[in-house]
Amino acid sequence: MTGGRDVDVGGRPRFVIAIDGPAAAGKSSTAQWVAERLGCRHVDSGALYRAVTAAALRARADASAWDEASVLGCAVHVGLVPGRTSFSPLLDGGDATELIRGPDVTRLVSVVAQMPGVRQWVNARVRSVARDFDIVVDGRDMGTVVFPDAALKVFLVADPWERARRRLTERLERRPTDAEIAEETDRLVQRDARDAMQTVQAKDAILIDTTTLTQAEQVERIVALAEAAKLRADPPA
Repeated sequence: MTGGRDVDVGGRPRFVIAIDGPAAAGKSSTAQWVAERLGCRHVDSGALYRAVTAAALRARADASAWDEASVLGCAVHVGLVPGRTSFSPLLDGGDATELIRGPDVTRLVSVVAQMPGVRQWVNARVRSVARDFDIVVDGRDMGTVVFPDAALKVFLVADPWERARRRLTERLERRPTDAEIAEETDRLVQRDARDAMQTVQAKDAILIDTTTLTQAEQVERIVALAEAAKLRADPPA
């Protein structure tokens, strides 16, 4: 949902950095590092979608029978618990960090993330933690729908081939072949098409193309932008 602003449930957010972009653009790992550098907490909105997907799989493994109402019914089993620098997803009160990275969840999470009711549920959970903590949040809709008044909005992009290479290198823990990269690139392009409505750059977001940047360079650039944003929000006396 990018056509409007979801209804807030009260309270004003603290300092928020919103990082958006397509799948495998390096949003989550970069956001985590930025949060650590700035003394904020990282919120991975994608982990909430994955946790809801895992909950739906636990309730009914046959995804062809899922609809928005049944998936939302499973969301009551999902939560977030704050840690020192981030939030851990919970499923039935247990840490779901490893569970939500399984292949079945990965295969189905984009289907769940397209359900408007689920998006509203996730967005409300993310807003709720921003009332108690300074956060760096990554995902989709973050700078357009969830935090349109964020102190800093960043939109990360990268060439699909490079995104595929990075994802496979992390997943396989080795250098992927060109054939493997080509296959993964095709999957990413197809996912980009499915996610197009939820992957929109905010008008006031700063675009960073990471194709030729190291992660350290990405982080340094965003940290510098964040420090400038903090000065604008709270100038020295």
